[in-house]
Amino acid sequence: MIDKLEFLLALARERNFGKAAELCGVTQPTFSAGIKQLEEQLGVMLVQRSSRFLGFTAEGERVLDWARRIVADTRAMRQEVHAQKRGLVGHLKIAAIPTALAMVSALTTPYRAKHPNVKFTIYSRTSIEVLSMLENLEVDAGLTYLDNEPLGKVRAVSLYPEQYRLLTSEDSPYGDRDQVSWSEVSRIPLCLLTPDMQNRRIINRLLRNAGGGEPQPTLESNSMIVLFSHVRTGRWASVMPEKLADTLGLTEKLRSIPIVEPEAVHMIGLVVPNREPMTPLAAALVAEAKHLAASLAKSS
Repeated sequence: MIDKLEFLLALARERNFGKAAELCGVTQPTFSAGIKQLEEQLGVMLVQRSSRFLGFTAEGERVLDWARRIVADTRAMRQEVHAQKRGLVGHLKIAAIPTALAMVSALTTPYRAKHPNVKFTIYSRTSIEVLSMLENLEVDAGLTYLDNEPLGKVRAVSLYPEQYRLLTSEDSPYGDRDQVSWSEVSRIPLCLLTPDMQNRRIINRLLRNAGGGEPQPTLESNSMIVLFSHVRTGRWASVMPEKLADTLGLTEKLRSIPIVEPEAVHMIGLVVPNREPMTPLAAALVAEAKHLAASLAKSS
């Protein structure tokens, strides 16, 4: 039953029988037979079928909710049993929005020092994808905004406030300023994250409210590294979170200028599924996040 529920979760992620079968490491006929057997066991149709996957039936959506719960509990049970025998061992997967990627090491480094038998995979994702991956059990935790768009059923630990800076060269129009307004920033060409990123949606709103209309960036990317590499040339400008700019490092000719009027702040934090009990891997990460939050609060 657990294996068949895992099949169902894979199908929800991939929306394609062939890709879901590959994800589960089985042939497509074996995968399809497993879904069919689950339907027979439960006595209902779970999947709308034609020559391809069309979606879940109403009963399938309800079974999917139960599958997430049952599979999550099963994984938590296995982790806890293994942890009691050998300490924390396993694979911790974290999805983070691009603006928070630089902070992931502040969690994973002390975590690994305490639990050296845990390995990590870090994904760069949009805030919507972070929550979707959490819901479908693709990751154990996420780093995202906590206060700008609905989070759903998650447990959150606030880490730090994201404040914004204009990154520009010292010989640019505002390069000699101690601070700039959002209205002034709206008048200069910018390179920004792509519109699917929540950071971009926040910046768009701030620039529109400052009277600049719909932003028309000269360059867009879903990678903060790409944006920063252009800004470092001294011929581009961007709006970036303060902590990210500090982490990436400034050159002699590059300035990080506070943006005020209005001063905008959004909270970044760790999110994990709101389930009890938490998996031991996730519980240890939450403990690390609380320690990091306290440390950042003292240093601010």
